[in-house]
Amino acid sequence: MKDTLKHRGMRKNLAEIVAAKGVTDKKVLEAIKTIPRHLFLDSSFEDHAYQDKAFPIGADQTISQPYTVAFQTELLEVKPGAKILEIGTGSGYQTAVLLHLRAKVYTIERQLELFKTTRFFFNKMHYRPKKMIFGDGYKGLPEEAPFDGIIVTAGAPDVPRPLLSQLKVGGRLVIPIGVNEQIMTLFVRKSEKEFEKKEFGSFRFVPLLEDKN
Repeated sequence: MKDTLKHRGMRKNLAEIVAAKGVTDKKVLEAIKTIPRHLFLDSSFEDHAYQDKAFPIGADQTISQPYTVAFQTELLEVKPGAKILEIGTGSGYQTAVLLHLRAKVYTIERQLELFKTTRFFFNKMHYRPKKMIFGDGYKGLPEEAPFDGIIVTAGAPDVPRPLLSQLKVGGRLVIPIGVNEQIMTLFVRKSEKEFEKKEFGSFRFVPLLEDKN
């Protein structure tokens, strides 16, 4: 599948929709305008790629709504060279947005089918996260901690403590918290033991699953 002038026009329109909903970070909007979202979906669903909505991608997972991706990314305040942990690689679209912002991305996916498909896609498209891991995102990635930012792309009933502990002082964790409906939540690490918490309204995500072993 190619990236055509028509696709670029649809992306420009999508970025305008996302901006109209309140996203103001120009670099994030540029990522939405640049990244060919249709390539992250099966070609038969191409018509859905540039609508501002989530869409199923297999393994009971979804590619997040573009506005949600942009909103979470804006809250993360990604700087070039920032070390970012992503929990829930999924289709890889959010990963691509972070890479566009020149972050060093470590991304974890627990669904083996998605992990294999997305790893193959990254290789084909020359997307280069620092590490792509098959594993349990609840535990984070302690061997690579601390991180400048952590982004969770699935709904958690509460905040996993390992993720808070893996933030640098000054680091930001963006996570949707809740069961049936989630509140987008930002934690900023102020010191070794102190975190500032802010909430940013309701969203709907697939659940963040935890390995019990």
